[in-house]
Amino acid sequence: MVPELPGRETAIRTLVAALDDAVLARSFPGQAPAAVRRLLTGEPAAAAPAKVPVAPAAAEAPRSIGRCRLFTDGASRGNPGEAGAGAVVCDAAGGELAARSAYLGQCTNNVAEYRALLIGLEEAQRLGCRELDISLDSELIVRQLQGRYKVKNETLQTLFHEVQGRLAGFTRWTVAHVPRAKNARADELANRGIDEKKTR
Repeated sequence: MVPELPGRETAIRTLVAALDDAVLARSFPGQAPAAVRRLLTGEPAAAAPAKVPVAPAAAEAPRSIGRCRLFTDGASRGNPGEAGAGAVVCDAAGGELAARSAYLGQCTNNVAEYRALLIGLEEAQRLGCRELDISLDSELIVRQLQGRYKVKNETLQTLFHEVQGRLAGFTRWTVAHVPRAKNARADELANRGIDEKKTR
């Protein structure tokens, strides 16, 4: 019995499959051997893997802490003299969230107190505090913010209005006088601001 000869397509596939990759690469420069085999045998190209849609990253919601406490202090050695500011932001439980120390140059003690408060308010807003309880050891600044004392000094008036503008960004705020002993951390930072400037 005469064996059945393979069909033309089968013969081509058998021949192409037997060819070495190196032979195909020389015969069809610039083409991948696998692609040449598919072309010669008429096999369809492998389907590209389906792209999995990637959901866009959700925009990060603005951070919000809720209720915070702020302690600030200004120090001036000479009044006017070398001055520094210190500010500490705590959560409602008293845990420290942030601390700032700054050198203010030459100014009076009251100017330093207001500028320290502005630094603290800026930090509280950066952290996302919505409600703020402010503690200061300057009775003058506390009573001016409470409306009990008028602000007569022009420089302090400017700073007072800046503070009022910052306070408007909170949903609720209070200000209270505390003894210096309870404001020790802010006092330390204010004096550090002066000391670090002087040692540079």
